[in-house]
Amino acid sequence: MGEDNAFYYRIQSQVVMIEFDHHKGVVLNNPTPEKFHVHTIVRNGNDYGIDLLRLHYETAASGRVTCTLRSRECLCRQAPSGSVSWPPRSRYCCRSAWLARKISQKTYVMKLSTSTLNDAPHQFIKDFGAAAERDSGGRIKAEVYPSGQLGSIPRQVEGVQFGSIEGLVMPPEFMVGVDERFEVMAAPGLVDSFDHAQRVAADPAVWKLMLGLGATKGLHGVGLIMSQPSSVISKAGIRHLADFKGKKIRIFASQFQTEAFNRLGAKPVAMSLGDVLPALQQGAIDGANAGIGPFVSFHFVDAAKYVTEINQPAIFMMLEVSQKWYGSLPKDLQEIVDRDGAAASAAMGPVAPAMFSEQRKAWQNGGGEVISLPQDEQSAMMATLSNVGADVAKSKPAVLDAYQIVADAAQRTR
Repeated sequence: MGEDNAFYYRIQSQVVMIEFDHHKGVVLNNPTPEKFHVHTIVRNGNDYGIDLLRLHYETAASGRVTCTLRSRECLCRQAPSGSVSWPPRSRYCCRSAWLARKISQKTYVMKLSTSTLNDAPHQFIKDFGAAAERDSGGRIKAEVYPSGQLGSIPRQVEGVQFGSIEGLVMPPEFMVGVDERFEVMAAPGLVDSFDHAQRVAADPAVWKLMLGLGATKGLHGVGLIMSQPSSVISKAGIRHLADFKGKKIRIFASQFQTEAFNRLGAKPVAMSLGDVLPALQQGAIDGANAGIGPFVSFHFVDAAKYVTEINQPAIFMMLEVSQKWYGSLPKDLQEIVDRDGAAASAAMGPVAPAMFSEQRKAWQNGGGEVISLPQDEQSAMMATLSNVGADVAKSKPAVLDAYQIVADAAQRTR
């Protein structure tokens, strides 16, 4: 090849494609490729450049690709040798068709995070991920990360808001920093059983309220369930209401829980789940409020053997996906995500209480003790806590309106 000859070259890898090409004239008047007429292309890994060529090899063997830009078929063919040829004037039409098909076949990774392991929230998120993969035909690829692998609870929430994590399952109280109305499900006495809680969660007014709370803050709600009733783990054992007095008890990040434990005479301390076990071991707290599931899965029995079932408030779990990620999905995949979130929520109705029963047995079989307050003291506790929700909400108009929605639903579904 002489110095005056036109030429073409391409550098291609998984992360970049660079093309340099001498062209014949389209606007210019050179009938053959000349060195003064240069076209260049640089595409990085976030572009469709590399994938377009691969998609051509995968789809063009059928002989025709439907063009989405014109009401005819492109005549893109694959030669018997495996090399690619484009008929005159059809090259860019074919590439447009490949691009449209590529978008429809793109795989969307959905990283799903939760702080617990082998309990109802973990099962909830696994079922949702599996359903989304199945119903999308593999276009959504779910990756489940339990045990807080993707960070503490606040970091998980931020990750979903900003799009670095596609979805999470956690108690709504931990999202009060996004919208303080998230805490209304934590009102003591709101529900009185698993069945009642699931009816409240599925109530259309509650569903619309709770799933829509984070819409302007990067969250898109797709599911809501009751996971477990509340239990308090402690080193000394809480057998009577008087035993709460003066004790430092870990709570969820909610004014509803703060007020409830203040009324019991305890000293509430909001804390992320990952910090609870070392805090118990080091004596920084005397006990912790949570579901019994994490106590079993994370071997809390090594630090504290006593679990007192106070049963209130019910611990709800919300399934949230990133609004940023959700907005990037084609319409049909958005519908699948919403539909499968609702289906997974309904399916957890019988699963959550069954897992709770198994975990109570596992706690006892592992050397722990399950304690119930005397019936008269349990009743006295409920009388003390029954108006926590209304009292906390009354000074906050938006929270009061939200609380009224869930309280009305609870009354309707009793």
